[in-house]
Amino acid sequence: MSSLCILVADDEEDIRLLLEQWLKPLGHKVLAARNGTEALKLIGGNRVDVVVTDVLMPDGDGLTVINGVKKSQPTARVLAISGGGRYMDSKEYLRIAEGFGADAAIMKPFNREQFLEAIDRVLAKHAAPKT
Repeated sequence: MSSLCILVADDEEDIRLLLEQWLKPLGHKVLAARNGTEALKLIGGNRVDVVVTDVLMPDGDGLTVINGVKKSQPTARVLAISGGGRYMDSKEYLRIAEGFGADAAIMKPFNREQFLEAIDRVLAKHAAPKT
């Protein structure tokens, strides 16, 4: 996997820091956002390759982020993450996120291996066909 610019949008600081710790040693540039509004500002000012977004966040949810990414940077890939919420479990939130255009989805909690496999899946989904 070559060096990528990856935006991590999650309202939980521990999650943002953990994903950054997993991605930076692999040579990736990591941008972090606390909510959807912050994520959309970063997307507007930076070229990103992958966006990892929590589905449920205050001040702009993950669905808003997915929609914004697809409009402003259609080549960027999106990985939706969720631990569920008050009204639905995480599988339902992730199914909705995929309906909005997320390239892949993964439920919290996940480990490093599961997360990196999910990143590989979103990258493979857009890989150029071999000739």
